[in-house]
Amino acid sequence: MSYNLLKGKRGIIFGALDANSIAWKTAERVHEEGGTFVLTNAPVAMRMGQINELAEKTGSQIIPADATSVEDLQNLVEKSMEILGGKIDFVLHSIGMSINVRKGNHYTDQNYEFTKKGTDVSAMSFHKVMQTLYKADAMNEWGSIVGLTYMAAQRVFPDYNDMADNKAYLESVARSFGYFFGKDKKVRVNTISQSPTPTTAGSGVKGFDGFIAYADKMSPLGNATALDCANYTVTLFSDLTKRVTLQNLYNDGGFSNMGVSNEVMEAFVESETKE
Repeated sequence: MSYNLLKGKRGIIFGALDANSIAWKTAERVHEEGGTFVLTNAPVAMRMGQINELAEKTGSQIIPADATSVEDLQNLVEKSMEILGGKIDFVLHSIGMSINVRKGNHYTDQNYEFTKKGTDVSAMSFHKVMQTLYKADAMNEWGSIVGLTYMAAQRVFPDYNDMADNKAYLESVARSFGYFFGKDKKVRVNTISQSPTPTTAGSGVKGFDGFIAYADKMSPLGNATALDCANYTVTLFSDLTKRVTLQNLYNDGGFSNMGVSNEVMEAFVESETKE
């Protein structure tokens, strides 16, 4: 159902790789709510995904950009304003990568060149995106910038590896840059801490399927889906949340406030009994 929450608003969406990605679902929902946007991803990611299909479906244009390159980001912001016909109202940062995870390197045995690359892509890029927008004065007042994160930024999930550090950095950047964006430009900056979601990136984490099942049993409302996250993001892009900023907002079915659930305890007892 559409309420035209984003009618007349324009933005940039980073990270729509395929139909499983949260950015893809968000783009679809933004389109349904009347928003217009430019889609962007790294050239290598675009070759792997189906972003052209999404662009056609939503009537959007694509601008390839490496989010770690300030030059690429400057070009992206400039061209986006030309295409959209003015300043930006919303931005979604939905990109992340760990080469250490991909290569199977344990957290205690990292390749630090991989670590630096992962930090640049997953977290420092958020600062670069906002710095580029800030310096270009590219955001409209009461605009909204959202980054996607995960609760491993606060708690230990051993197999999430160096991505946990990246997400902690990302959340800090949101608060710190959000202060300046709010004070100087009246722009909101928030992060959404999402349930484990079977995206292309998320599925690369060791034991991911088992953890999704565990999180679902732990959460009173069950895991939040990619569509749930897209809907939440739409509210943050809309004028309904004009003074929500500097927040890390949990969209996880209640997981983040749980100690243990009856379902998890029952499964544990059953396992112990079988042994």
